[in-house]
Amino acid sequence: MIEAQTKKVAFLLGDEFEDSEMTNPYEAITKNGHEAVIISLERGAELRGKNGTIAYKAHLSASEADPRDYDAVIIPGGKSPSHLLDNEDIITFVKEMDRDGRTIAAICHGPQLLVKAGLLDGRNLTAYPQLHAEINDAGGRFIDKAVVVDENLITSRTPEDEPYFIEETIKKLGVAAY
Repeated sequence: MIEAQTKKVAFLLGDEFEDSEMTNPYEAITKNGHEAVIISLERGAELRGKNGTIAYKAHLSASEADPRDYDAVIIPGGKSPSHLLDNEDIITFVKEMDRDGRTIAAICHGPQLLVKAGLLDGRNLTAYPQLHAEINDAGGRFIDKAVVVDENLITSRTPEDEPYFIEETIKKLGVAAY
């Protein structure tokens, strides 16, 4: 059996993230031996989930992160994306990941960063159902399914879809076991 190569995965995270949409993918990535790096607006910032019981510390600020160093980026939902939307370094990071064809996995409100980055023209994706019009207005095609894969984009709707979201993300990274 050929051992999978270790991948480096960025998590774009702001306050008030949907707890399980961060915790479960993060644990799956690290459990499979990959490096997970939390990128936010400020290095060392303590970022709290919506429920206030889970916190992560940012390893890097978006201005310090080089997209070429990462194989994939995961964007958890909740209110986290709304805290990141106006940061040009975050948007540039997402744009460069897409330009290079690297995996971008976004769940719930995560696709709002894809809208802001202008990446949806002609793309199929899903998200939190209330984002349907926003996605279509940005040139994307909203599909109401648990997970939608369109080239390098992996998207899901809600915490209930996490198993499918994680499975597709792990598969895209070339990891055999989840």
